[in-house]
Amino acid sequence: MKLMNSNSKVSKSLMAAMLIASVLFTVSCEKGNSGMDSKPIPPSASEFRHHRELALDKRMEKVKIDVENGVLNFESINGSLLNINCLSLNQEPVNGEVELTYIELFDKKDMVTTNKPLMGRMENGDKAALVTGGEFFIEVKKDGEPVDPVQGCPIRLQVSSMHTGGPDQDMILWEGIIDENGDLTWDTLDNANGDNKDGLFIEGEFYYAVFSNFGWTNIDRFYSDERPKTTMQVKVPEGYDYKNSAVYISYYGERAMAQLDTYDDITKIFSEHYGQIPIGLDVHIIFATVDGEDWRYAIQDVTIEEDKVYSFSIDDTKTASEEEFTNILSQLP
Repeated sequence: MKLMNSNSKVSKSLMAAMLIASVLFTVSCEKGNSGMDSKPIPPSASEFRHHRELALDKRMEKVKIDVENGVLNFESINGSLLNINCLSLNQEPVNGEVELTYIELFDKKDMVTTNKPLMGRMENGDKAALVTGGEFFIEVKKDGEPVDPVQGCPIRLQVSSMHTGGPDQDMILWEGIIDENGDLTWDTLDNANGDNKDGLFIEGEFYYAVFSNFGWTNIDRFYSDERPKTTMQVKVPEGYDYKNSAVYISYYGERAMAQLDTYDDITKIFSEHYGQIPIGLDVHIIFATVDGEDWRYAIQDVTIEEDKVYSFSIDDTKTASEEEFTNILSQLP
């Protein structure tokens, strides 16, 4: 990884901090909550989950498509091209109208509110941050019944790498697994040869992904940093836990949004207990929850120190609509 010179980095950090501070000040004034006369009531788990579902729904493309002999072609609002040649229902080729549900996420600003972070499972079962070329969800139904591609028949997706800064030769395909808590983890998607590489090709500015299953698919690679690593802990305000709040880590200058996926009910602390956070890494720690119809959040700009515990108090937090919160997140470098 190339390191920028210190003066350039300081300058960019100051500019980013000033921009974020400006947005935060504007939202704070609009919401009028900087003094916080009374402590907010923490949301229920269902309220928090509902806000996440609403955020994801806003990023869905649901379209009706006429299919002939199982062939479906679709172009997303961002120009991605989806091709499926063999849709099947009850072992017969699909004909007629189907409903396609399609989601694509390229930006960190969309990964917090939808709870679609970039955590990849390593060979030993630990998790580490990924850098993304895009997260994608595909589902097809006919008359309310799920439709699947014929086994062995590929799904093809063409995606412009310019959405994520240009082509990256180290990218591979991943499959998204959502656990009982609703959290997303990415596993490498092995092809028939077991080399997990042949399913993704790069030509010019485009990624060409070839895979076999609907659901969540990702074009990603592990974040790479040779510096010594550490664990990380974050203490959140009283009344907030894994069920009604979350802590994310935005990597400076990278399309990487990690999540602290472990919460200790005794210490009331979120943690990255795998020891995969580089010491000296510049990040933004994001505490996110909801308050009524709004999001409640706090953001800290920090440089990672070894075994440090970072803390948020309720007085650190502000409220914002989803649009305002997303705009704030979009300012993160």
